[in-house]
Amino acid sequence: MQTPETIDRNAMTDADFRAEFRNWLETHYPPEWRQPIVLRLQDAEERRWLRMMYDHGWRLPSWPREHGGMGLSLSKQLIFHEELERFGAARYLDSGGILLGPVLIRYGTPEQRAKYLPEIARGDVLWAQGYSEPNAGSDLASLRTTAVRDGDHYIVNGTKTWTTMIMFSRRMFLLARTSNIGRKQEGISFLLLDLDTPGVTIRPIENLAGDVEFGQVFFDNVRVPAENLVHREGEGWTVAKSLLGDERITSGSPSLARYAFEIFERVLAGLGLADDLELAELHATLLCDLEDLTALYEMVADAAIRGTMAPEETSMLKVLATETFQRIADATLQVAGEHAGVWGGTEIGGRIEELRRVYMIARPSSIYGGANEVQRDIVARALLGKAV
Repeated sequence: MQTPETIDRNAMTDADFRAEFRNWLETHYPPEWRQPIVLRLQDAEERRWLRMMYDHGWRLPSWPREHGGMGLSLSKQLIFHEELERFGAARYLDSGGILLGPVLIRYGTPEQRAKYLPEIARGDVLWAQGYSEPNAGSDLASLRTTAVRDGDHYIVNGTKTWTTMIMFSRRMFLLARTSNIGRKQEGISFLLLDLDTPGVTIRPIENLAGDVEFGQVFFDNVRVPAENLVHREGEGWTVAKSLLGDERITSGSPSLARYAFEIFERVLAGLGLADDLELAELHATLLCDLEDLTALYEMVADAAIRGTMAPEETSMLKVLATETFQRIADATLQVAGEHAGVWGGTEIGGRIEELRRVYMIARPSSIYGGANEVQRDIVARALLGKAV
Protein backbone atom coordinates (compact mmCIF):
# COMPACT_ATOMS: atom_id res chain seq x y z
CA MET A 1 0.00 0.00 0.00
CA GLN A 2 1.10 3.54 -0.73
CA THR A 3 0.82 6.13 2.03
CA PRO A 4 0.72 9.93 1.76
CA GLU A 5 4.44 10.02 2.51
CA THR A 6 5.38 7.84 -0.47
CA ILE A 7 3.36 9.27 -3.35
CA ASP A 8 2.72 12.78 -4.64
CA ARG A 9 -0.44 12.83 -6.71
CA ASN A 10 -0.03 16.52 -7.51
CA ALA A 11 2.46 15.39 -10.14
CA MET A 12 -0.34 13.56 -11.99
CA THR A 13 -2.58 15.17 -14.56
CA ASP A 14 -6.12 15.90 -13.38
CA ALA A 15 -7.45 13.25 -15.74
CA ASP A 16 -5.07 10.58 -14.46
CA PHE A 17 -5.80 11.53 -10.87
CA ARG A 18 -9.54 11.28 -11.46
CA ALA A 19 -9.21 7.92 -13.17
CA GLU A 20 -7.02 6.48 -10.40
CA PHE A 21 -9.34 7.54 -7.59
CA ARG A 22 -12.41 6.37 -9.51
CA ASN A 23 -10.81 2.97 -10.05
CA TRP A 24 -9.84 2.74 -6.37
CA LEU A 25 -13.42 3.45 -5.30
CA GLU A 26 -14.79 0.86 -7.70
CA THR A 27 -12.35 -1.71 -6.36
CA HIS A 28 -12.37 -1.06 -2.61
CA TYR A 29 -15.53 0.77 -1.56
CA PRO A 30 -17.96 -1.52 0.34
CA PRO A 31 -21.08 -1.84 -1.87
CA GLU A 32 -23.45 -1.75 1.12
CA TRP A 33 -22.33 1.81 1.85
CA ARG A 34 -23.44 3.26 -1.49
CA GLN A 35 -26.44 5.19 -0.12
CA PRO A 36 -25.45 8.83 -0.45
CA ILE A 37 -28.40 10.46 1.35
CA VAL A 38 -30.07 7.98 3.65
CA LEU A 39 -26.88 6.50 5.13
CA ARG A 40 -24.32 8.31 7.25
CA LEU A 41 -21.37 6.25 8.46
CA GLN A 42 -21.10 6.22 12.24
CA ASP A 43 -18.74 5.03 14.94
CA ALA A 44 -16.82 1.88 13.89
CA GLU A 45 -17.95 2.16 10.25
CA GLU A 46 -16.71 5.74 10.00
CA ARG A 47 -13.39 4.85 11.62
CA ARG A 48 -13.06 1.87 9.26
CA TRP A 49 -13.60 4.13 6.23
CA LEU A 50 -11.16 6.77 7.46
CA ARG A 51 -8.50 4.12 8.13
CA MET A 52 -9.11 2.52 4.74
CA MET A 53 -8.46 5.83 2.99
CA TYR A 54 -5.37 6.43 5.12
CA ASP A 55 -3.88 2.98 4.46
CA HIS A 56 -4.30 3.43 0.70
CA GLY A 57 -3.02 7.02 0.60
CA TRP A 58 -6.38 8.72 -0.03
CA ARG A 59 -6.88 10.38 3.34
CA LEU A 60 -7.20 14.14 3.96
CA PRO A 61 -6.68 15.69 0.52
CA SER A 62 -6.34 19.24 1.92
CA TRP A 63 -3.82 18.52 4.70
CA PRO A 64 -0.09 19.02 4.03
CA ARG A 65 1.79 15.78 3.47
CA GLU A 66 4.05 16.37 6.48
CA HIS A 67 0.96 16.08 8.69
CA GLY A 68 -0.33 12.86 7.15
CA GLY A 69 -2.49 14.29 4.38
CA MET A 70 -2.27 14.25 0.60
CA GLY A 71 -1.28 17.91 0.14
CA LEU A 72 -3.41 18.19 -2.99
CA SER A 73 -3.93 21.33 -4.99
CA LEU A 74 -7.43 22.77 -4.65
CA SER A 75 -8.36 21.62 -8.15
CA LYS A 76 -7.53 18.02 -7.27
CA GLN A 77 -9.35 18.36 -3.94
CA LEU A 78 -12.47 19.27 -5.90
CA ILE A 79 -11.97 16.26 -8.18
CA PHE A 80 -11.64 14.06 -5.07
CA HIS A 81 -15.01 15.21 -3.73
CA GLU A 82 -16.63 15.11 -7.16
CA GLU A 83 -15.69 11.46 -7.53
CA LEU A 84 -17.06 10.55 -4.09
CA GLU A 85 -20.32 12.23 -5.06
CA ARG A 86 -20.44 10.67 -8.53
CA PHE A 87 -19.80 7.24 -7.06
CA GLY A 88 -22.57 7.60 -4.48
CA ALA A 89 -20.40 7.20 -1.39
CA ALA A 90 -22.23 7.47 1.94
CA ARG A 91 -22.00 10.63 3.99
CA TYR A 92 -19.53 10.77 6.85
CA LEU A 93 -18.83 13.53 9.35
CA ASP A 94 -15.07 13.48 10.07
CA SER A 95 -15.11 16.62 12.23
CA GLY A 96 -11.53 15.93 13.26
CA GLY A 97 -10.19 15.78 9.73
CA ILE A 98 -12.35 18.35 7.99
CA LEU A 99 -12.82 20.95 10.73
CA LEU A 100 -10.29 20.59 13.55
CA GLY A 101 -7.22 19.45 11.62
CA PRO A 102 -6.84 22.60 9.49
CA VAL A 103 -7.33 24.70 12.64
CA LEU A 104 -4.54 22.89 14.50
CA ILE A 105 -2.25 23.11 11.49
CA ARG A 106 -2.82 26.88 11.36
CA TYR A 107 -3.20 27.80 15.03
CA GLY A 108 -2.08 24.83 17.14
CA THR A 109 1.18 24.46 19.04
CA PRO A 110 3.78 21.94 17.84
CA GLU A 111 2.84 19.74 20.82
CA GLN A 112 -0.87 19.84 19.92
CA ARG A 113 -0.14 18.97 16.30
CA ALA A 114 2.14 16.10 17.29
CA LYS A 115 -0.40 14.67 19.72
CA TYR A 116 -3.65 14.99 17.80
CA LEU A 117 -3.00 15.13 14.05
CA PRO A 118 -1.62 11.57 13.63
CA GLU A 119 -4.58 9.95 15.41
CA ILE A 120 -7.02 12.04 13.38
CA ALA A 121 -5.28 11.11 10.14
CA ARG A 122 -5.39 7.39 10.96
CA GLY A 123 -9.06 7.57 11.90
CA ASP A 124 -8.33 6.27 15.41
CA VAL A 125 -10.32 8.97 17.23
CA LEU A 126 -13.55 10.76 16.31
CA TRP A 127 -14.08 14.36 17.44
CA ALA A 128 -17.24 16.33 18.24
CA GLN A 129 -17.79 20.05 17.71
CA GLY A 130 -18.92 21.94 20.84
CA TYR A 131 -20.36 25.20 19.53
CA SER A 132 -24.16 25.49 19.81
CA GLU A 133 -25.87 26.04 23.15
CA PRO A 134 -29.55 26.19 24.15
CA ASN A 135 -29.52 30.01 23.89
CA ALA A 136 -26.60 30.42 21.51
CA GLY A 137 -27.19 28.66 18.22
CA SER A 138 -27.26 31.08 15.29
CA ASP A 139 -25.98 33.82 17.62
CA LEU A 140 -22.95 31.81 18.60
CA ALA A 141 -21.18 34.74 20.25
CA SER A 142 -23.87 34.71 22.98
CA LEU A 143 -22.57 31.43 24.37
CA ARG A 144 -22.58 31.06 28.16
CA THR A 145 -20.29 28.09 28.76
CA THR A 146 -17.42 29.42 30.87
CA ALA A 147 -13.78 28.46 31.29
CA VAL A 148 -12.07 29.97 34.33
CA ARG A 149 -8.28 29.69 34.62
CA ASP A 150 -7.13 27.82 37.74
CA GLY A 151 -3.39 27.31 37.69
CA ASP A 152 -2.52 24.84 34.94
CA HIS A 153 -6.17 24.14 34.12
CA TYR A 154 -9.37 25.77 32.96
CA ILE A 155 -12.54 24.94 34.94
CA VAL A 156 -15.36 24.53 32.41
CA ASN A 157 -19.05 24.85 33.30
CA GLY A 158 -22.06 25.00 31.01
CA THR A 159 -23.68 22.98 28.26
CA LYS A 160 -23.52 22.35 24.51
CA THR A 161 -26.43 21.00 22.50
CA TRP A 162 -27.22 19.59 19.05
CA THR A 163 -23.74 18.13 19.15
CA THR A 164 -23.49 15.83 16.16
CA MET A 165 -22.27 12.25 16.73
CA ILE A 166 -21.26 13.04 20.30
CA MET A 167 -22.10 9.47 21.38
CA PHE A 168 -19.35 8.07 19.15
CA SER A 169 -16.69 10.71 19.87
CA ARG A 170 -13.76 10.48 22.27
CA ARG A 171 -12.75 14.12 22.13
CA MET A 172 -14.37 17.53 21.60
CA PHE A 173 -13.22 20.96 20.48
CA LEU A 174 -15.34 23.68 22.04
CA LEU A 175 -15.79 27.38 22.54
CA ALA A 176 -16.02 28.76 26.08
CA ARG A 177 -16.11 32.23 27.52
CA THR A 178 -12.95 33.19 29.41
CA SER A 179 -13.80 36.88 29.80
CA ASN A 180 -16.85 39.19 29.79
CA ILE A 181 -14.90 42.33 28.95
CA GLY A 182 -15.47 44.04 25.60
CA ARG A 183 -17.63 42.91 22.69
CA LYS A 184 -19.35 39.54 23.05
CA GLN A 185 -17.11 38.09 20.34
CA GLU A 186 -14.14 38.89 22.56
CA GLY A 187 -13.28 36.79 25.55
CA ILE A 188 -14.13 33.49 23.82
CA SER A 189 -11.47 30.77 23.79
CA PHE A 190 -11.04 27.53 21.81
CA LEU A 191 -10.33 24.43 23.93
CA LEU A 192 -9.68 20.73 23.35
CA LEU A 193 -11.35 18.25 25.70
CA ASP A 194 -11.24 14.52 26.38
CA LEU A 195 -14.86 13.43 26.82
CA ASP A 196 -13.99 10.90 29.53
CA THR A 197 -12.90 13.76 31.81
CA PRO A 198 -14.78 13.75 35.15
CA GLY A 199 -17.74 16.13 35.15
CA VAL A 200 -18.77 15.53 31.52
CA THR A 201 -22.30 14.15 31.03
CA ILE A 202 -23.72 13.24 27.61
CA ARG A 203 -27.44 12.87 26.93
CA PRO A 204 -28.57 11.61 23.50
CA ILE A 205 -31.24 13.49 21.51
CA GLU A 206 -33.53 11.59 19.12
CA ASN A 207 -34.53 13.60 16.07
CA LEU A 208 -37.82 13.52 14.15
CA ALA A 209 -36.45 10.84 11.83
CA GLY A 210 -35.95 8.51 14.81
CA ASP A 211 -32.16 8.76 14.64
CA VAL A 212 -29.90 9.53 17.59
CA GLU A 213 -27.25 11.59 15.80
CA PHE A 214 -27.24 14.46 18.29
CA GLY A 215 -26.67 14.91 21.97
CA GLN A 216 -26.46 17.48 24.73
CA VAL A 217 -23.27 17.74 26.75
CA PHE A 218 -23.10 19.10 30.29
CA PHE A 219 -19.91 20.37 31.93
CA ASP A 220 -19.78 20.41 35.73
CA ASN A 221 -16.45 21.81 36.97
CA VAL A 222 -14.58 19.99 34.21
CA ARG A 223 -10.81 20.47 34.47
CA VAL A 224 -9.19 21.04 31.07
CA PRO A 225 -5.37 21.34 30.93
CA ALA A 226 -4.30 24.86 29.94
CA GLU A 227 -2.08 23.27 27.28
CA ASN A 228 -5.32 22.37 25.45
CA LEU A 229 -5.97 26.03 24.65
CA VAL A 230 -5.72 26.59 20.88
CA HIS A 231 -4.22 29.92 19.73
CA ARG A 232 -4.47 32.54 22.46
CA GLU A 233 -6.90 33.06 25.32
CA GLY A 234 -9.76 35.29 24.25
CA GLU A 235 -9.09 34.83 20.53
CA GLY A 236 -11.19 31.72 19.93
CA TRP A 237 -13.61 33.69 17.77
CA THR A 238 -10.90 34.08 15.15
CA VAL A 239 -10.37 30.32 15.17
CA ALA A 240 -14.12 29.65 15.03
CA LYS A 241 -14.64 31.89 12.00
CA SER A 242 -11.96 30.11 9.99
CA LEU A 243 -13.46 26.74 10.89
CA LEU A 244 -17.01 27.74 9.90
CA GLY A 245 -15.73 29.10 6.61
CA ASP A 246 -14.37 25.65 5.72
CA GLU A 247 -17.66 24.05 6.79
CA ARG A 248 -19.77 26.31 4.55
CA ILE A 249 -17.77 25.41 1.45
CA THR A 250 -18.53 21.75 2.18
CA SER A 251 -22.21 22.57 2.80
CA GLY A 252 -22.35 24.38 -0.52
CA SER A 253 -21.82 21.30 -2.66
CA PRO A 254 -24.77 20.52 -4.98
CA SER A 255 -24.41 16.79 -4.32
CA LEU A 256 -27.32 16.32 -1.89
CA ALA A 257 -29.64 18.43 -4.04
CA ARG A 258 -28.58 16.41 -7.09
CA TYR A 259 -29.25 13.07 -5.40
CA ALA A 260 -32.62 14.35 -4.18
CA PHE A 261 -33.49 15.42 -7.72
CA GLU A 262 -32.68 11.94 -8.99
CA ILE A 263 -35.11 10.54 -6.41
CA PHE A 264 -37.70 13.13 -7.48
CA GLU A 265 -37.40 11.99 -11.09
CA ARG A 266 -37.63 8.32 -10.09
CA VAL A 267 -40.82 9.05 -8.17
CA LEU A 268 -42.32 10.82 -11.19
CA ALA A 269 -41.43 7.90 -13.46
CA GLY A 270 -42.42 5.19 -10.95
CA LEU A 271 -45.86 6.73 -10.45
CA GLY A 272 -46.41 7.31 -14.16
CA LEU A 273 -46.20 11.09 -13.80
CA ALA A 274 -43.18 11.80 -15.97
CA ASP A 275 -45.36 13.10 -18.81
CA ASP A 276 -47.86 14.95 -16.61
CA LEU A 277 -48.08 18.46 -18.05
CA GLU A 278 -49.13 19.97 -14.72
CA LEU A 279 -45.89 18.71 -13.15
CA ALA A 280 -43.67 19.64 -16.11
CA GLU A 281 -43.30 23.23 -14.87
CA LEU A 282 -42.32 22.04 -11.37
CA HIS A 283 -39.77 19.64 -12.84
CA ALA A 284 -38.31 22.34 -15.08
CA THR A 285 -38.12 24.86 -12.23
CA LEU A 286 -36.26 22.45 -9.95
CA LEU A 287 -33.90 21.47 -12.75
CA CYS A 288 -33.09 25.13 -13.39
CA ASP A 289 -32.52 25.67 -9.67
CA LEU A 290 -30.13 22.72 -9.61
CA GLU A 291 -28.24 23.98 -12.64
CA ASP A 292 -27.97 27.46 -11.10
CA LEU A 293 -26.57 25.93 -7.89
CA THR A 294 -24.07 23.84 -9.83
CA ALA A 295 -22.92 26.88 -11.81
CA LEU A 296 -22.46 28.95 -8.64
CA TYR A 297 -20.54 26.15 -6.95
CA GLU A 298 -18.20 25.89 -9.92
CA MET A 299 -17.71 29.68 -9.93
CA VAL A 300 -16.92 29.80 -6.21
CA ALA A 301 -14.64 26.77 -6.50
CA ASP A 302 -12.80 28.40 -9.40
CA ALA A 303 -12.42 31.62 -7.42
CA ALA A 304 -11.05 29.63 -4.48
CA ILE A 305 -8.52 27.94 -6.76
CA ARG A 306 -7.41 31.33 -8.09
CA GLY A 307 -7.32 32.82 -4.59
CA THR A 308 -9.94 35.48 -5.36
CA MET A 309 -12.90 34.09 -3.40
CA ALA A 310 -14.67 36.58 -1.13
CA PRO A 311 -15.94 35.29 2.26
CA GLU A 312 -19.56 36.22 1.47
CA GLU A 313 -19.51 33.93 -1.57
CA THR A 314 -19.45 30.86 0.67
CA SER A 315 -22.47 32.30 2.51
CA MET A 316 -24.39 32.72 -0.74
CA LEU A 317 -23.43 29.22 -1.80
CA LYS A 318 -24.51 27.69 1.51
CA VAL A 319 -27.94 29.37 1.33
CA LEU A 320 -28.58 28.32 -2.26
CA ALA A 321 -27.38 24.75 -1.77
CA THR A 322 -29.41 24.00 1.34
CA GLU A 323 -32.60 25.70 0.17
CA THR A 324 -32.45 24.00 -3.22
CA PHE A 325 -32.08 20.66 -1.41
CA GLN A 326 -35.12 21.51 0.72
CA ARG A 327 -37.28 22.56 -2.25
CA ILE A 328 -36.54 19.33 -4.07
CA ALA A 329 -37.27 17.21 -0.99
CA ASP A 330 -40.53 19.10 -0.43
CA ALA A 331 -41.55 18.65 -4.07
CA THR A 332 -40.85 14.92 -3.90
CA LEU A 333 -43.35 14.49 -1.06
CA GLN A 334 -45.79 16.74 -2.91
CA VAL A 335 -45.94 14.44 -5.94
CA ALA A 336 -45.56 11.14 -4.06
CA GLY A 337 -49.20 10.99 -2.98
CA GLU A 338 -49.93 8.28 -0.41
CA HIS A 339 -46.26 7.25 -0.45
CA ALA A 340 -45.36 10.59 1.19
CA GLY A 341 -46.89 9.48 4.47
CA VAL A 342 -45.05 6.18 4.74
CA TRP A 343 -42.49 5.93 7.54
CA GLY A 344 -39.47 4.03 6.29
CA GLY A 345 -39.06 2.64 2.80
CA THR A 346 -41.89 2.63 0.29
CA GLU A 347 -41.93 0.79 -3.05
CA ILE A 348 -42.24 3.01 -6.11
CA GLY A 349 -41.64 1.65 -9.58
CA GLY A 350 -40.14 -1.57 -8.22
CA ARG A 351 -37.61 0.27 -6.06
CA ILE A 352 -37.61 1.07 -2.33
CA GLU A 353 -37.41 4.80 -1.69
CA GLU A 354 -37.02 6.42 1.76
CA LEU A 355 -38.79 9.67 1.00
CA ARG A 356 -39.49 10.76 4.55
CA ARG A 357 -35.86 10.26 5.55
CA VAL A 358 -34.66 12.42 2.66
CA TYR A 359 -37.13 15.09 3.76
CA MET A 360 -35.96 14.89 7.39
CA ILE A 361 -32.32 15.19 6.33
CA ALA A 362 -33.09 18.24 4.20
CA ARG A 363 -34.96 20.20 6.88
CA PRO A 364 -32.03 21.07 9.22
CA SER A 365 -29.57 21.76 6.39
CA SER A 366 -30.42 25.47 6.42
CA ILE A 367 -29.48 25.65 10.13
CA TYR A 368 -26.17 23.82 10.52
CA GLY A 369 -22.94 25.52 9.55
CA GLY A 370 -24.52 28.88 10.42
CA ALA A 371 -28.25 29.49 9.91
CA ASN A 372 -29.25 30.83 6.50
CA GLU A 373 -30.68 33.99 8.10
CA VAL A 374 -27.19 34.74 9.42
CA GLN A 375 -25.67 34.01 6.01
CA ARG A 376 -28.05 36.47 4.36
CA ASP A 377 -26.97 39.10 6.86
CA ILE A 378 -23.31 38.44 5.97
CA VAL A 379 -24.10 38.84 2.27
CA ALA A 380 -26.14 42.00 2.85
CA ARG A 381 -23.37 43.63 4.86
CA ALA A 382 -20.82 42.75 2.18
CA LEU A 383 -22.98 44.19 -0.61
CA LEU A 384 -24.57 47.17 1.13
CA GLY A 385 -22.06 48.05 3.81
CA LYS A 386 -22.07 48.01 7.58
CA ALA A 387 -25.07 50.30 7.77
CA VAL A 388 -27.37 47.33 7.08
